[in-house]
Amino acid sequence: MSAGRAGAQIKSFEAWDYVVFAALFVISSGIGVFFAIKERKKVTSREFLVGGKQMNGGPVALSLTASFMSAVTVLGTPAEIYRFGAPFLLFFIPYTFVIIFTSELFLPVFYRSGITSTYEYLQLRFNKVVRFAATIIYIVQTILYTGVVIYAPALALNQVTGFDLWGSVFATGIVCTFYCTLGGLKAVVWTDAFQMVIMMIGFLTVLIQGTARAGGLRNALDQAKNGSRLEIFDFDVDPLRRHTFWTIAVGGTFTWLGIYGVNQSTIQRCISCKTEKHAKIALYLNLVGLWLILACAVFSGLIMYSYFKNCDPWTAGIISAPDQLMPYFVMEIFASMPGLPGLFVACAFSGTLSTVAASINALATVAFEDFVKSFFPNLSDRWSTWISKGLCVLFGILCTSMAVAASFMGSVVQASLSIHGMCGGPVLGLFTLGIVFPFVNWKGALGGLVTGITLSFWVTIGGFVFPAQAAKTHPLVLSTEQCVQLNMTETAPTTAPSVIVNRPALAETWYSLSYLYYSAVGCLGCLLAGLLISFITGPQKGKDVQPQLIRPVGNLFCFWSKKYKRLCWCGVQHDSETILDNLETDTAWKQGTGLDGLKDGQDHLPGYNPDEKSYTNLASEKVTHF
Repeated sequence: MSAGRAGAQIKSFEAWDYVVFAALFVISSGIGVFFAIKERKKVTSREFLVGGKQMNGGPVALSLTASFMSAVTVLGTPAEIYRFGAPFLLFFIPYTFVIIFTSELFLPVFYRSGITSTYEYLQLRFNKVVRFAATIIYIVQTILYTGVVIYAPALALNQVTGFDLWGSVFATGIVCTFYCTLGGLKAVVWTDAFQMVIMMIGFLTVLIQGTARAGGLRNALDQAKNGSRLEIFDFDVDPLRRHTFWTIAVGGTFTWLGIYGVNQSTIQRCISCKTEKHAKIALYLNLVGLWLILACAVFSGLIMYSYFKNCDPWTAGIISAPDQLMPYFVMEIFASMPGLPGLFVACAFSGTLSTVAASINALATVAFEDFVKSFFPNLSDRWSTWISKGLCVLFGILCTSMAVAASFMGSVVQASLSIHGMCGGPVLGLFTLGIVFPFVNWKGALGGLVTGITLSFWVTIGGFVFPAQAAKTHPLVLSTEQCVQLNMTETAPTTAPSVIVNRPALAETWYSLSYLYYSAVGCLGCLLAGLLISFITGPQKGKDVQPQLIRPVGNLFCFWSKKYKRLCWCGVQHDSETILDNLETDTAWKQGTGLDGLKDGQDHLPGYNPDEKSYTNLASEKVTHF
């Protein structure tokens, strides 16, 4: 069935929609309150930040999926498919590479280093200056991204309920700011797990009803094919094309590796697991969740196109932005089913609560650990608590204010991935320099970071000011031939006078680069500059680098020769990477040394005292006896 009646008045929530939405909202909040009360006596930072390192892989996997695939995916991805076709499905490729790299390259280093914040690693590997620089970038990135995440569900509420858009934005920010002060990581993880289930139920409900209204799945896919929506594989190597196989496979890998591999929110959940094995299981289970959500979003977009193929509500002026397509579609297909629109909005909105709350909490934690404690190391527990809460309020205000700017960033998917690419790419390059290249010194790390940030901000801001022409973005044809004719005196848009904009030469090349390459530009720029500066200023001596801070990737290529392995190690003594494999599980070790993978008998590892049989933890400076 086509949407020939799509010019009708936009529908709004009924009583049952409010009931369903409110019930799911209360349950989500109740989980957070439950854990806040349950864990109220466990006031240590270890319990609050990493759940005592006793989390299981299952809920952590659901939490990871819900955090990074919330309202932005529910609203934005179907709209992307509707407008540009199904090449977005190819994101299953970068998702796979990203999880493999995260679990096998980055996670082992973070987990075994005994750190809580990823930026502690940078101080251990380089120095405080590099750590502070990366922390500032993370704060900027997270505030920008959280603004988009707050704006997206508020847009959905505005479209389907008639709620005031900015009232919804500020209400979301206020609720999340309050919520993030209640519980620690356990509350966030279990709330995310519940919201992931709700997200899947919401998507499946839309898919089932949408398919029925479209005349069956086969009919919907035939119509999508006729509309060129199923042309998935485009092997054009032109980097200016928005979505091709290469931009998604290569650019998407760099972008999502910056999100997963070195992101504080991801790593914090992973190191909360009981063991490194549990953390890896969580990541690989999360990959399955990413695939499922991606498939649901893609098929939702195809079915939505089938429904609106003869009357595009965006082109017709019925809705004001592409990201309103999905909620408008939901209100259309569930017009006679009160309660189900409320379920969908809860699907988009509830996931945002946990994402934003986790972001605010992570921002406050990073700011407190990296800045406040560095300058005021002797704060009492009481002052530490009050300052942390004050930082939560501060970042809640900043993130909510950022949502206003998000309304000018275009589609929520492109905006969010552009932000991650702009900031996450250079930081990914920085951590890669530290983990993969033992000879990189702090000057190379800092110089590489500055270079990567400069390049990524240059291309991203240039692309925003001088957006790529339609010929490069390749939006597909949308029809309005069967729309109900609206009152033209009320709805006809006014035509602005033609303005000739002088586009610089770079606008057709550098500024038109696909947004998925922003992260690659920043990462590669950081790597190249960091390596060059390190060689010019004098490489770091391998013997001065702690082996657990380096991942000997050369082992993958030189597994047949110990000689070449040692050559690739650049002087780092990886033979002593593990000390305590057979260590008895004493209380002190459980409480935070963090070097779970170290093996027995290597008394020449820096920090190990063979006389006292003790090891000094690099991150906490605590001594563990064994």
